[in-house]
Amino acid sequence: MYRKPKDQMSIEDFILPFEGKLNKNNRWVQLASMIPWEKIENKYASLFPENVGNVAKPARLALSALIIKEKLGCSDRETVEQIKENPYLQYFAGFREYCDEPPFDFSLMVHFRKRFNLETMQEINEMICLAEQDNKDEDDDPPPTVSGEPPKTNENKKNKGKLILDATCAPADIRYPTDLSLLNEAREKLEAIIDTLYLPLKGAINKPRTYRIKARKQYLKIAKQKQPSKKKFRRAVGQQLRFVARDLKHINKLLEQSPVKLTRKHKEQLQVIKELYRQQQYMYKNKTHRVENRIVSISQPHVRPIVRGKVSAATEFGAKVAISLVNGDAFLERLSWNNFNEGTTLIASLENYKQRFGFYPETVIADMIYRNRDNLQYCKTKGIVLAAQNLDARR
Repeated sequence: MYRKPKDQMSIEDFILPFEGKLNKNNRWVQLASMIPWEKIENKYASLFPENVGNVAKPARLALSALIIKEKLGCSDRETVEQIKENPYLQYFAGFREYCDEPPFDFSLMVHFRKRFNLETMQEINEMICLAEQDNKDEDDDPPPTVSGEPPKTNENKKNKGKLILDATCAPADIRYPTDLSLLNEAREKLEAIIDTLYLPLKGAINKPRTYRIKARKQYLKIAKQKQPSKKKFRRAVGQQLRFVARDLKHINKLLEQSPVKLTRKHKEQLQVIKELYRQQQYMYKNKTHRVENRIVSISQPHVRPIVRGKVSAATEFGAKVAISLVNGDAFLERLSWNNFNEGTTLIASLENYKQRFGFYPETVIADMIYRNRDNLQYCKTKGIVLAAQNLDARR
């Protein structure tokens, strides 16, 4: 169940426990004024059934908590502490007066992230950027003012504005993956599942032998070396593969005998580990480090390695995003956990530009990878100048 607030508060309405008032120039106050809270509330309320269940937290509180976490770069628990201690953050989160109690349990951050998925966040970003474009001065060479609704298109309208296109990787918060560390983590999680399944059978059958102490010693023997040889590393990977295979066999037998039903979390882990074992076994036998849809994190199996070829990091782990920049505002054009050729996103980005503003841009600035035959022909037919250059080199 969800209850929409009657109205969105202003900075003058916020009550402090001491004399004074909030500064209008504070970054959180300014950011709060940029976000269309009313539209977000309407969309957020549609996710909940009417008059059923407990009352959910307001959309402003949920979204602001996610924004605070990302801007400050802190954990879920620390995010709650920051909101509790800072009146500006409380105003940003929609509080009407200062409160020194935690606004919610930090575990709710998981549910907030699920409710504000990629599609929802992309729509919110569009709302904010389009609202900001309305406030831009027409003398700054941006597109003319636009409204939140898609404008009426006019095929004869002159191209205006400048569009900057680029792609980057949004790093995921995971440990740097190695084959050995992934297999060791998989083995430890399988041992925990074995302990859970065996508990009600204790005394009835002998506990399966997992050799966990031996496996741990063999892992640490290589993991603690700064630069182990390839031969030693490969031998260690083979050892961990055999331990994982043994544990998977034990689990299959215990599932037939144990009255315990695995939790959804354990089931998901088991499926990921089985796929991880298949991939690692394939790479071990074929002496390669490449496999399709390679898993680099058991807790986040959707994360993929993105090969960027940069000096600082040849391979990054996270989502690859294609972004367009219009008059200082960034629009998300594409997000994928798998690698893709950003040159293929130019035409779609130009069509999105026209849908937002009612006309095509006059100039597009992008990397050389965007300067392919299809893009050049498309820009020529639309009267767009494609000024491709190596943006990475300029940085």
